[in-house]
Amino acid sequence: KEIGFRLSSLIQQRVLIKLEAEDISKEIEPSQGAKPNSDFSQPLPKNKAETNIRINKRTKKNMGRGDGILGIRDAAEGGSRATVTRRKKWLKRRERWLVVLGVVLHAVYMLSIFDIYFKTPIVHGMDPVTPRFQAPAKRLILLVADGLRADKFYEPDSEGNFRAPFLRSVIKEKGRWGVSHARPPTESRPGHVAIIAGFYEDPSAVTKGWKANPVEFDSVFNRSRHTFAFGSPDIVPIFCRALPHSTWNSYPHEFEDFATDASFLDEWSFDQFQSLLNRSNQDPKLKELLLQDNLVVFLHLLGCDSNGHAHKPYSSIYLNNVKVVDNIAARVYNLVEDYFKDNRTAYIFTADHGMSDKGSHGDGHPSNTDTPLVAWGAGVKYPRPISRSNLTDCGFRFIDEHMHDTPTPTEWGLHGIERVDVNQADIAPLMSTLLGLPCPVNSVGSLPLDYVNMSEEAEVEAVLANSKQVLSQFLYKSQMKQSNSLNFKPFKPLAHYSTMLNEIEYQISAKNHEAAMKLSEELRGLALQGLNYFQTYDWLMLMTVISLGYIGWMIYLVLHVLQSYTSLSGYPFRKEQTVHQTNDTTKVQLCGCLFMGVISILLFIERSPPLYHAYTTVTVFLWTQIFSEYQFIRALWNQLHGRRFYYIIKILGTCAVSVFILEFLVNSFTERQLYTWCFLIVGVIASLTLFKSLPWRSGIPLFACLACWFLSVFTLMPAEIPENNHLVIGSGVMIIMIGMAARWLDLHAEGNKYWLSICNHEMKTTSFPMLFQLQALLVGLSSVMVSLSTSHRIQKRELLALHQFINWFIAGFSMILPLFSANGLLSRLTSIFLGFAPTFLLLSIGYEAIFYGALALVLMAWILFENTLLYASKVKRSPASLQNVKDDVGLEFGNRYLQLSDVRIPLTFMVLFNVAFFGTGNFASIASFEISSVYRFITVFSPFLMAALLIFKLFIPFMLVICAFSAITKLNRLPRLGCYFLVIALSDVMTIHFFFLVRNKGSWMEIGNSISHFGIMSAQVVFVLLLFALTNIYTKDIHISSTHPSSRKAM
Repeated sequence: KEIGFRLSSLIQQRVLIKLEAEDISKEIEPSQGAKPNSDFSQPLPKNKAETNIRINKRTKKNMGRGDGILGIRDAAEGGSRATVTRRKKWLKRRERWLVVLGVVLHAVYMLSIFDIYFKTPIVHGMDPVTPRFQAPAKRLILLVADGLRADKFYEPDSEGNFRAPFLRSVIKEKGRWGVSHARPPTESRPGHVAIIAGFYEDPSAVTKGWKANPVEFDSVFNRSRHTFAFGSPDIVPIFCRALPHSTWNSYPHEFEDFATDASFLDEWSFDQFQSLLNRSNQDPKLKELLLQDNLVVFLHLLGCDSNGHAHKPYSSIYLNNVKVVDNIAARVYNLVEDYFKDNRTAYIFTADHGMSDKGSHGDGHPSNTDTPLVAWGAGVKYPRPISRSNLTDCGFRFIDEHMHDTPTPTEWGLHGIERVDVNQADIAPLMSTLLGLPCPVNSVGSLPLDYVNMSEEAEVEAVLANSKQVLSQFLYKSQMKQSNSLNFKPFKPLAHYSTMLNEIEYQISAKNHEAAMKLSEELRGLALQGLNYFQTYDWLMLMTVISLGYIGWMIYLVLHVLQSYTSLSGYPFRKEQTVHQTNDTTKVQLCGCLFMGVISILLFIERSPPLYHAYTTVTVFLWTQIFSEYQFIRALWNQLHGRRFYYIIKILGTCAVSVFILEFLVNSFTERQLYTWCFLIVGVIASLTLFKSLPWRSGIPLFACLACWFLSVFTLMPAEIPENNHLVIGSGVMIIMIGMAARWLDLHAEGNKYWLSICNHEMKTTSFPMLFQLQALLVGLSSVMVSLSTSHRIQKRELLALHQFINWFIAGFSMILPLFSANGLLSRLTSIFLGFAPTFLLLSIGYEAIFYGALALVLMAWILFENTLLYASKVKRSPASLQNVKDDVGLEFGNRYLQLSDVRIPLTFMVLFNVAFFGTGNFASIASFEISSVYRFITVFSPFLMAALLIFKLFIPFMLVICAFSAITKLNRLPRLGCYFLVIALSDVMTIHFFFLVRNKGSWMEIGNSISHFGIMSAQVVFVLLLFALTNIYTKDIHISSTHPSSRKAM
């Protein structure tokens, strides 16, 4: 014991002498008459206790000399141990509170898009405008061929014969024709609502999953005396279920069988109508009802839509269905004319949407938006030859952004007859006018006068009634907003609408119909603009509040990181803050509460929705917290102001590069191919950077370049992953080879300073010597099971229970093994890579299995790049910057302060995190939900278990990225929570961008994608934290070797 004590004392004395000797030249300046260092001039310690006291005094003296994110040297000394403990507990509570605040903030702000973009335009309480003209028709027949494309309807077949001879004869002899332009989403329900009710898709239908209109609305059927409707169970009940004056019927859903020719559905609708007329001969009440005026007959013909989905619109079945529809239109016309014999029936034939060549619809492609429109009968103009005088409104664009007077294709054979195109919502006021009914009160359609055959005075009255109906919606919305607003801003162009109405009435009474028509159309156009004005009235206020909230959240996170994880946490102005901070903070928070209360009162007076209060409360609260730190912000500004101009440029340059990378990531959500160019360029830059520190013969620069280039291939591949069993098996071999290479490197890189930190030397060895061989065996066994399971499925054989058990066992057991691996960086990451590989292989169907290995190679290249920068950098690091500052509350033992250059690590993490998301598609891709992906685990349909397996498959690449990120923070001795907060702050830059990219117009897929992109970024505050917690199970005990002898003991 005595020998041991003396040896220990001697070693400690030598360490103390060495430390004091290193600083004596800094602390003593003979030329200035400085006194010798008192500690150094003292005699050597006599015992172990005195030695420890001297060492502790010297250690405290050296603490806090590291360069931080602003390059400021911290000279503050810590307080007592008890104070430090309390402050650390306070920091943990604050960070838990920050996470909770982030979750609440993102959840509340995510709901804001429904108040901004997806607020229903439908209002109730307007009175219908009774027209002042005589109805030209007693009844109207509406035929809607679901999914009928305009070109397939008008063009001839391969033999030169036209597919719709009857309706073609109508176009040439009896009525008018054109193209009805639909607005995306080009789906059945929105299309029929536009035709019958006169308005386009209600954005708030997103809350119903696009399955139904969330708000009751008016329609032509509501205004009719009676409506007869027959057709699909998905369409007819929307308009007739709650309509008392309607007679309707629909076939069972089972009739909609894609495996058969669906034209029989059209015949079913016709048969129902024919049966109705036949029954009326024996039913006097029905007969009397049919002879009344203001009747509507609606036949929904679904055959083209079903056949288009099943067989594509260029198939013989679809094209033959066009002939069936034309034949039904001819039979309906003959049947009605023979029954009523009064020439008081108007006919309209159209479609709700078209059909793409792929057999789908929904977007704004012309094949989906262009539908046929043919009108004839009572009140409809006859055909008119085309002439130059007919070409008007050449600058007008339709609702689908197509130009007015688009040239008619020559193959249609109708170039000599005037074509009158309309917006789809214009059909509703056209039907109302033909029947002499008030337009639906929610309609935004404009009456197409070129279809109406009435006197000039009646036409003016019809347009005026249409304009008054739109104006009534505008006035109702204006009144509602004015009654609830303290600072109401009216729509100035219609401030004197009554004067315009009086002028129109005067012109009508003076028989100046042309001037009255022009004023009426102008009034209608202004009213439509006014509707859009009040629909977006609160947008500026809400978007400002939400944007300020996100900006405040990011600033607050940055301030927290600066105060807790940089050298500013111990800067001398901390003492300055404590003098006045309590009183000043109380004043700021009191002002914030008063301001919050004033805003809440104003919102309450304006009867704003409850969520408006939540948006403003969160935003005001965040900025109150920011202003509470104004002492720190002022001191920070003073330090920046005193820095060299070069350093300010460096900060601004870092910010600019960060924003560029984040905007690149935003665009990558819609253009996956951008990652290909990204990794091609990054591969070159990384290899050249490494070459400055490493020779080419080391292989590291070449490896980094090839790994990036290999990964760049995958974002060029289709998201719909084709099944390829051989690729999955081959990727298993590749994964084993990557594991063997990493294992060899781990065991044979001793003595190389560039590999020392990541290899297994001097670390805890695994308790299972054959662990690597066992993991490699499981990867190989999973490849064999992939082959066996797939062969059973291909041969239509049932998956054996033994095979199913083996697959579950391999997947579960392999993910536990990394916990027992050696705790060296490379050893543990290799074990994690091999541990998740069997599960990923068993859930793979094609090239995504190779993506797993490619992503791991890039992650390894990232680790090697950071390791090279750490140990080969020409910038000297102060030893104190690598040590823990004991009196700092933000740093755990062994961590250093964050620096400006460390921003590259969160940015790189975000790029790789997104690559893991988009490398083989995304959550919405077809491949993500391919049933064969889970067939090796379960064959009985179980949606929840299958969805869980598929989502876990998508999570595995994320977990690899986060494990590598955690290892790099340990390698660089960075505080991981500080990096997490930087990731969240940077991701919210993307969140703000996606907030402004949310769409409420377009196809359901486009609208849904814009919402999902915003939602994905909003959820990262929780999603990333949960993955951090999960992966921490595997990475928490990773130990890093050090090339610095002075710090190796601390680690």
